Amino acid sequence: MTQTGERRRPAEPGRRPRTERTQRARQANARRGRRSVYDRRRTARPARHKEMRRRWVALLSVLTAVALVYLLWFSSMLGVRQVEVAGASSVPADQVRAAAAVPDQKPMLRLDTDEIRDRVAQMPGIATVDVSRSWPSTLEITVTERTAIAFFDSGPGGDGVHLVDGGGVVFKTVKERPAGLPELKLPSVSADDPVTRAVTGVLGVIPQQLLKQVTTATAKTPGSVEFVLADGKTVRWGTSADTERKAKVLAALLTREGKVFDVSAPDLPTVS
Repeated sequence: MTQTGERRRPAEPGRRPRTERTQRARQANARRGRRSVYDRRRTARPARHKEMRRRWVALLSVLTAVALVYLLWFSSMLGVRQVEVAGASSVPADQVRAAAAVPDQKPMLRLDTDEIRDRVAQMPGIATVDVSRSWPSTLEITVTERTAIAFFDSGPGGDGVHLVDGGGVVFKTVKERPAGLPELKLPSVSADDPVTRAVTGVLGVIPQQLLKQVTTATAKTPGSVEFVLADGKTVRWGTSADTERKAKVLAALLTREGKVFDVSAPDLPTVS
């Protein structure tokens, strides 16, 4: 008799205990390739838990992706709050920002940096522009200003003295002739004019020591560039090819007497 007062049913002769019968049944099912109801129920629970866990993970992943898309593309949290300008000196940085026209607090990823670059590049004094994002909220605009290599005077009745860069671009108008720059003596000055580009191209590659002596530069064709030095001597340079060779030959020729020094063919220079 047990402690609760219940009687145990004596085992019938020849009848195996329940646990032993259960084990033997499982072994028999295993040999026949079948699983017991108990085993199927026991393995079904973890499978359901895993499936629910996978669903929750998938749901959280979708919600996270939606939140990120909203944060990056629509929220002002990662919007533009500052526009930094580098490389500007003669062109005021405020003018660069005004030309860029960057919408305040617009999401960084939705900014069209190419359009911003093109707007700034239209400024007369700007040669090159680079626009980049600096996370989380700064847009960086780096500019290279045009450098004057010569000037031309529009003369009486004109609109003043114009500065020209190495590509023949007229980018600024000033009141007085700038000191230290050669004057272009051409019928017209434009970046679209091959003769203008040829002359400014030569001025851009000759040695600085020689450039400082040039007072005027002219040409009738792209291959006939010539300039006048401060001492009145005329140099026929030709094209911008063989610059180093021409400069060395000219340095030797200038020690001779003469008015016109032709180095357009550096292997056959002449002095007259």
